Amino acid sequence: MGVRAASGGQVLSLDTLVRLQRGLHSPGTPRRLPVPEGMTAPLGCDAVSVPARLGPLVLPRLPRVGCVYADETHWWWIVPSDSDYALEWPAPAEYAAGAVVPDAPAVPGLIHKPDGTLPYTPPIPLYLALCRVTGTTPTWSRSVTA
Repeated sequence: MGVRAASGGQVLSLDTLVRLQRGLHSPGTPRRLPVPEGMTAPLGCDAVSVPARLGPLVLPRLPRVGCVYADETHWWWIVPSDSDYALEWPAPAEYAAGAVVPDAPAVPGLIHKPDGTLPYTPPIPLYLALCRVTGTTPTWSRSVTA
């Protein structure tokens, strides 16, 4: 099934019309945090974001800091892919698979680059620092009820 413009122009299929409609309502263009030149990411890249007000509180609590990106509203830490496996990151932290920042108007700026070639912040120390700053008990320390 297709729709032809009254002026006899191009025929648009139903699939094309649906795709165009979805494009009108989709959020901003997803942006991926880039790995800086000269660095490698053999474990893939995901990211953990926090509101910008928490970034300076988390940073000094980490024994090793990888690439950190920031804009006015959020800070993002690069972590190895699948660092959300069996972890519930404490709110208001958000986990971004593929290091994709969906609603950022532009790619956030790199504010910290580690020495060496790996861009990662170790996920467990980052998780614990976020739990500490947000007052959240780590999942493995919570009591289990039957």
